Amino acid sequence: MENVGKLWLIGGTGDSVNLAQNIADHSFPCIITVTTPTAYHLYPNNSVITILTGKLDTAEIQQLCRQQTIRGIIDASHPFAINISRQAMEFANAEGIPYLRYERPSLTSKSHAIYVDNFEDLIKGNYLENKRVLLIVGCQTLSKFKLWHEKAVLYARILPRLTSLEMALKAGFQESRIIALRPPITLELEKALWQQWKIDLVVTKASGKQGGEDIKLTVAKELKIPLIIIKRPLLNYPQQTEQISDIIKFCYQCFQG
Repeated sequence: MENVGKLWLIGGTGDSVNLAQNIADHSFPCIITVTTPTAYHLYPNNSVITILTGKLDTAEIQQLCRQQTIRGIIDASHPFAINISRQAMEFANAEGIPYLRYERPSLTSKSHAIYVDNFEDLIKGNYLENKRVLLIVGCQTLSKFKLWHEKAVLYARILPRLTSLEMALKAGFQESRIIALRPPITLELEKALWQQWKIDLVVTKASGKQGGEDIKLTVAKELKIPLIIIKRPLLNYPQQTEQISDIIKFCYQCFQG
């Protein structure tokens, strides 16, 4: 690899860990950015990989790309992490840097699930009224449900991090209605949790098989509990793929010439 420069892999998901290993196997120098120290330790220890922790704003993205001579951007962030995707696309377009989105495969729609376009539509509707609701939506979204504590019994499943717990408490969730677990969650455990709390409605995000969406669909069908799935935000990616082989081809193209 004679050319100077590196790839930038926007990480933080299980998908991106797999991509990082494949990129390292082909000896491409790569900067990986993640937002938490926990995510940092998931990636392979390899001489061609550098991992940076922390959220990036527009100025920091510009600094990173210029200091590291970024040759291409591979966006493998979570399907709902739209801010970093938008910032990366805007910068890539302005600077003429190749950008490729890795989009984890979506599950085909299931007739027994209720699909809602966004959280705003869910909150404005009457889906939750007088229900025992389990929210598996990420801690940053819990504050949207503040006003619903008076009309429903709300439970939240969050990641086992202090910041996540603080957000849940601040959003009005009682300690007895919060559970902190790190995925993946087995089908048996998922089922037991819903039964333990006598849940009669579950809300989750369309995060694909990697996010356990398939298991939630199975449990919902078995227990005959309605499952509301928030659709992925629609972003106009310049190019995207579900194939790792396309990612590797993109890496070679970034270092040509």
